[in-house]
Amino acid sequence: MLKLNKIFIILLFLSSFMIFGTSCSNKGGGKNVSRTTGWAYNDPKNGGFEVAPAKEQKTGPGLVFIEGGTFTMGATQETPFYEWDNPPHQETVNSFYMDETEVSNLDYLEYIYWLKRVYGADYPTVVKKALPDTTVWLDKMTYNEPLVENYFRHPAYHNYPVVGVSWLQANDYAAWRTDRVNEQLLINAGYLDYDPDQKDDNSFNTEAYLSGQYQGLVKEGKKDLNPNGTGVRKVGYGDGILLPHYRLPTEAEWEYAALGLVGNTVNNRIVERKVYPWNGESLRSTKKKDYGSFMANFKIAKGDYMGVAGDLNDAASIPAPVFSYWPNDFGLYNMAGNVSEWVLDRYSPTAFSEVSDFDPYLGDNFKVIKRNADGQIAQKDSLGRIPMMPLSKSKMAQLENNGPPPDNFNLSETKRKGFAEYGVTSLINSKSRVIKGGSWKDPPYYLSPGVRRYMDEDKSSATVGFRCAMSRVGSPKASRKDKKR
Repeated sequence: MLKLNKIFIILLFLSSFMIFGTSCSNKGGGKNVSRTTGWAYNDPKNGGFEVAPAKEQKTGPGLVFIEGGTFTMGATQETPFYEWDNPPHQETVNSFYMDETEVSNLDYLEYIYWLKRVYGADYPTVVKKALPDTTVWLDKMTYNEPLVENYFRHPAYHNYPVVGVSWLQANDYAAWRTDRVNEQLLINAGYLDYDPDQKDDNSFNTEAYLSGQYQGLVKEGKKDLNPNGTGVRKVGYGDGILLPHYRLPTEAEWEYAALGLVGNTVNNRIVERKVYPWNGESLRSTKKKDYGSFMANFKIAKGDYMGVAGDLNDAASIPAPVFSYWPNDFGLYNMAGNVSEWVLDRYSPTAFSEVSDFDPYLGDNFKVIKRNADGQIAQKDSLGRIPMMPLSKSKMAQLENNGPPPDNFNLSETKRKGFAEYGVTSLINSKSRVIKGGSWKDPPYYLSPGVRRYMDEDKSSATVGFRCAMSRVGSPKASRKDKKR
C-alpha cells in the first residue's frame, strides 16, 4: 500500500510539471507558435503561415566577415597638397562582408565569358560595354604595348587584379555576381538545376526569379503549405536561402576594413591609430622571419618600382598577384598598394561634414524596382533584368530636407548642391567617385587608408581596380563559423 502511494505521488508530480511546462511554453508562444495569436506556424491545417527557422547569414564566396564598430575616420598625416577634405572624425560602421582580395583578371574573365555565352549572339554591345579598357596601359613615353595585349588575357596574369574597369562597370560586375551566387545557392538547395541554355531574357536574375518572371529548370520545388496553393512554390527571400546584393563598399566601410583595428583594441578602447593597415609607421616588416621585407606594392622612389636584380624589394614592377604580401588583422590582402580601389561614394571635399555618423555614405543615385500603376513589378527587359527607376522627386526631397518637398523643388539642382562649377572652378562633378588606397605606381603617402582621391565614374586607369562588399543581415557579431575563418 505504501509503495502504491509513492507511485501515485510521483505520477502526480510529473503530471503537474508537464502542465506547468506546457503553460510556460504557451505563455511565450513557443518556437512554432505565434506569441500574439497562439496559432501554430508552418501548419497547412490553419492556413500555412510559414516562418523560416532563424539562420545566421551565410558568408558568400570570396568574402570575409568584418565586425563593425566605431573608429576615427580621416587623415592620419598632413597631405603634401594641403588639402583638408578628410579631417579626423568619429564614425560607426555596421558589420558587413568584404572580398578577401581585389577582383582578379580570372574573376572578370569568367564574367565576360558568361556575358558572351548568354548575350553575345543577339546583344554583342552588352559584352563590349563590360570589357576592360586595356589601352589604359598606353603611355607615349613608356613601352607598355605588351601589357595592352597580355595583362588581361594571358594566363600568366590570371591572379593579378583587373584594371581598366570603370566605376559603372564595377557595379555591373557586382550585380552579375549577385545573380550567379544566388542561382548556385538555389541549385545547391535542390530547387533549381543547371541550365546551360540560358539566353537573353531567359537568364537567371534574382529579382526576376523572386517576382515569378523567371522559372528556370525546376529540380524540386519548395513545398507550399498554403492550402489554396499548388502544393509547390518558388523560394522566397524570406526563406533565408538567397544572399543580399554584392556591391562596392562605401568609403567608410573600405577605410574601416583597411585599418583592421580589431587587432588594436584593449578593453573596448582602440589603443593607437594606424597610419597603414599594419601596425607601426614602417613600410617594412619588423617580424624576425620577414625582417626588412616590404609590406605592400608601391613606388619606393623615383625610378624604383621593385628593387635591384637578385634582391627585389617589393618584387612587383606593376600590380602583383592578389594574394601577395600579408593580410591585415581582418584577413584582407592588399588594402594598401597594388591597385587603388573604387568605392560606392560620390566625392565631395566636404563629405565629412555632410554624412551621418552611422554608416556614412554620400550618394545620390537612389533607385527602386519599377512598378506599374497597380503596384505590380514591371515586366523584365530583353536581358532578363527587372527595370529600376529613380526615387520620386517627393521621396528625394524628403531625403534631402527631411520633410515634404518645397514648391520650387528641383531634383537635378538638389543633386548638384554643394559642388563648384564644373570645368570653371573645379574638376569635381556629380559623377566623381571616390577611390581609396595607394597603387603600384604611388609613393608611400597614398598607402594610408585615410587618403581619398576621385575619378569620374565612366573613366578607368591602370592603377585602379576594385573589390566587392555585402551588407550583414541580423546580428553584428560574428558567428562561430566566421570567427574560425
